[in-house]
Amino acid sequence: MAEHDFRRTALNPSHTLIECRTLAGGLYQVTGQGGGIQPGDTLICTVKGSKDLPLPLVVGKVRYLINPPGQWTATANGPNLSGQMVLGWSIRCDECAKEQPFEFLAQEKDNLQARTAKAEQRIAELGWKPRGDNHLCPRCATGT
Repeated sequence: MAEHDFRRTALNPSHTLIECRTLAGGLYQVTGQGGGIQPGDTLICTVKGSKDLPLPLVVGKVRYLINPPGQWTATANGPNLSGQMVLGWSIRCDECAKEQPFEFLAQEKDNLQARTAKAEQRIAELGWKPRGDNHLCPRCATGT
């Protein structure tokens, strides 16, 4: 089982995501080019409407197409994104004043407290460290 990164930030013409569409809650149809995709592999796509939020999908079935060569269609399972939206916030390091925009997923019905908790979880994934009510960027947090 391999992991294949198809996010927009990993632009590679021989390894391209053509389409990723939702068939049902948590079930996706993915079409791509290259990569040698097999059942059980993980595809890292980008959440629709986002610049960099990862959408990990586990391949169930894959069918290679004869024409064009190297193109494939797969069904894959992943998170159910119905009722969720992509939000963009920004954070500033309290030591070096570096500002970083970031995105995270929240339920449409979430209040500010729930959204803030999800934002804190996302910035932790990006390497930011809390310091009281403030935050340190990954560089300042490690002291390098």
